[in-house]
Amino acid sequence: MAEVASLLLLGAFSGFIAGLLGVGGGLIMVPVLLYLLAGQIDQAILMHTAVGTALAAIVFTSLSSVRAHHQQGAIHWHYFKKLTPTILLGAFCGALLTQLMSFDFMRLFFAIFELLVAAILFFGLSSSRHIDHLANWVWRLTGYIIGLISAIVGIGGGTMTTPFLTYNNVNIKNAIATSAAVGLPIAIAGALGFVVAGLNIESGASSLGFIHTQALISIVVMSVVFAPLGAKVAHRADGKKLKKFFALFLAFLGISVLVF
Repeated sequence: MAEVASLLLLGAFSGFIAGLLGVGGGLIMVPVLLYLLAGQIDQAILMHTAVGTALAAIVFTSLSSVRAHHQQGAIHWHYFKKLTPTILLGAFCGALLTQLMSFDFMRLFFAIFELLVAAILFFGLSSSRHIDHLANWVWRLTGYIIGLISAIVGIGGGTMTTPFLTYNNVNIKNAIATSAAVGLPIAIAGALGFVVAGLNIESGASSLGFIHTQALISIVVMSVVFAPLGAKVAHRADGKKLKKFFALFLAFLGISVLVF
């Protein structure tokens, strides 16, 4: 009962943060799921299960978050269309690649990735050129990398898409909204990849591949309610403060996974 309550709280908080920061919520879900599922899942596939479950939950969280941001008219759908084709390919490839990765490697990769993105955001590094001047190959390569890394670490891609857009001089609130939209195809492709990757591995009666279905249902019930609330707060908040908060949030999560 305590575990279900913890999963419901996780869903509420990750959903709110997903709407607020344009992330899928995997940044929060993966570290917490590592802790909550540690006694149920073999350590060899614990990280894979946490990441796969987080990506599956992000599918539902993203739908709720995207609807709220779209109602605000904040999503740049033309950027979404440029990134999505190669993001889908990258996310599916990333999920399959995790079969070759150990728990410690995935944990270290996740933590270092978080800390690097946090530093870029916090110090406000940006390009001198506007995003509309980027070549098509840059969009394709960026989409593939975002999808690949997002699937490996179990995120909706907002922690890469938002910095990419803000680096190229897109307003933080529009970047967050667009990142929320980009997170949906990443989560769908990544979750499918984790189902396929874990089909032949014994991971428990309540699992579908590397997705823990009981944890998934508990998280989704609350996250879809709280994601729109986070989106509303995002559009009322100060852009610069929101960006700094995002950076500090990422740094905290990166450090928490390092010491797990």
